[in-house]
Amino acid sequence: MTIDTTSTRPEAEDNRPGMLERPLSRVLRPDAEGSRLRGRPDLYTAYKQDMALLNTPAKRNAVVLLVVATVLAAFVLPNDLVVLLSTAFVLCIGAIGLNLVTGYAGQVSLGHAFFVGVGAYVAAVISGPTDGRLLGYGFSFLPLWLLAAGVVTALVGAVVAPIALRLKGLYLAIVTLGLVFLGEHIFKEARPITGGPGVGRPAAVPSFGGGEIASGEVWGLVFLSRAQQLYLIVFVVLVLLAILGRNIARSDLGRAFSAVRDRDIAAEVIGVDLVKAKVLAFVLSSFYAGVCGGLLFTIAGFVDPGSFNLLLSIRFIAMVLIGGVATISGSIMGALFVALLPRVSLEIASRIPESIGVDEILLEGILYGVLIVAFLILEPRGLYGLWVRVRNYWKAWPFSY
Repeated sequence: MTIDTTSTRPEAEDNRPGMLERPLSRVLRPDAEGSRLRGRPDLYTAYKQDMALLNTPAKRNAVVLLVVATVLAAFVLPNDLVVLLSTAFVLCIGAIGLNLVTGYAGQVSLGHAFFVGVGAYVAAVISGPTDGRLLGYGFSFLPLWLLAAGVVTALVGAVVAPIALRLKGLYLAIVTLGLVFLGEHIFKEARPITGGPGVGRPAAVPSFGGGEIASGEVWGLVFLSRAQQLYLIVFVVLVLLAILGRNIARSDLGRAFSAVRDRDIAAEVIGVDLVKAKVLAFVLSSFYAGVCGGLLFTIAGFVDPGSFNLLLSIRFIAMVLIGGVATISGSIMGALFVALLPRVSLEIASRIPESIGVDEILLEGILYGVLIVAFLILEPRGLYGLWVRVRNYWKAWPFSY
């Protein structure tokens, strides 16, 4: 006698026709294909969720709070701090561009100041008056000259990029360093464009919404000073370019940059076009530098040929190293840190006795060197690495693993 036990086996229910054909996401959560499980916000069922820019509720909430706090800071802080933060935001744009070519693509560039200078003068020429002593075309509409500054500088970067195809490492760094000294000579001698050393020329004149950004205007129902208007405009540009940079980093092009950085020969073997990757790295970096140059001196209102020197390039290198290599967030952290450093050095120098002979400029240079060496030895990932350590500690607390 045989006994049929199939009806009493619990697993028999899982062998219903079509059960194996159901998508995994519907098995996990029938009402939302590809969505995360209820009560498990960090558990993903689709690659698209894991690759999202803001892939956790904590990140989304933090970004919203940060944006709101940054906008409100324009109405709370004094005017000098608003100008300082505006300058810091512009430096963040330049640091992101340098991180794309050096951090992500591994092409060491010490000539970032040259590209910043090109962007500054392109913006000044396009927006300058047509009847002045210097070359100008009178187009003061901010989006126009800002885009032109980025595009023209990107074209200059495309001309310089073939150098990276034959050189790398220290040799490429030395060649790009030569661009700084070449640019200093060109900027000093091109007097119809730059005004010459010690004279300079007015920076790009911004106009937006039908009129120039004056000392005080009403936007909607809010009265804004010139510094506040530039602050908000620069912040919007930074947000847009930061999102663009993050999307580039996580795209196929960004992965090609990383492959070239890690081992260019192996990258070529697996199908990465080295020429395309290296050229695009310099082009994108130059575009960001051009936008940075166009906005940087607009805040001050004046451009001097001696501003685009080796020290400016070193400052951008310090931003990348201190903030974190190959990370957009680190670029922003490092730029904000370096931009606020002169204010800190000024406060420290004011408390040092004059008999020691240390002024704020000398102290600022000392702090640059000490911070770069300290981060390279103690925390190579920079401020972003410190943030990751703190975040991981609290996520794992009270456990140590």
